[in-house]
Amino acid sequence: MEEFNVVLAGVGGQGILLAAEVLGTAALKEALDVRISEIHGMAQRGGAVISTVRIGENIFSPLILEGNADVILGFEPLETLRSTKYASEKTLIIMGDEVIPPPALTLKGETYPSMDEIVEKLKRFSKNIIVVETLRLAEKAGSLVVQNAVLLGALAATGKVPVKKESFVEALKELVPAEYVDMNVKAFELGYSYVKS
Repeated sequence: MEEFNVVLAGVGGQGILLAAEVLGTAALKEALDVRISEIHGMAQRGGAVISTVRIGENIFSPLILEGNADVILGFEPLETLRSTKYASEKTLIIMGDEVIPPPALTLKGETYPSMDEIVEKLKRFSKNIIVVETLRLAEKAGSLVVQNAVLLGALAATGKVPVKKESFVEALKELVPAEYVDMNVKAFELGYSYVKS
């Protein structure tokens, strides 16, 4: 395997950096090289956040060139759309359904596009799109804050990432505070089943 590139896009407070860390740690468990970068817009809650994870045998830089993402893991629909510069027709786009309208949109009095409109626009870049009901599944797992674990489960279920499901779960257990481990593992499993079924 040469390299596998994942772009995680969303807004501050969605657990993107933790998700990137879990993915990176899971890859390390399989003796792969990993490079992670964080590109914050406004890092406070509500600001755009992009993190990149590169996995492979000889990875020297964390940066992913435009059009080179194997997967875009979108935590917020509009931010997913904004990260399409990394997409090509071979990119798999996995997107959660939690809508967090950016402050700028509200200030300009513009309306947030519908999910259908966003998916239609995403299809111009790639036909491989999976929309995950992250809000419903996270709630089922016990808290809306575990949507990142739902998305990691969905990603693991696609079989695209060169990382075993068990490594994801082990990494989650290591990185998540003890009292939230069960909830996160449950969310991961729900996301996994959602894509597998």
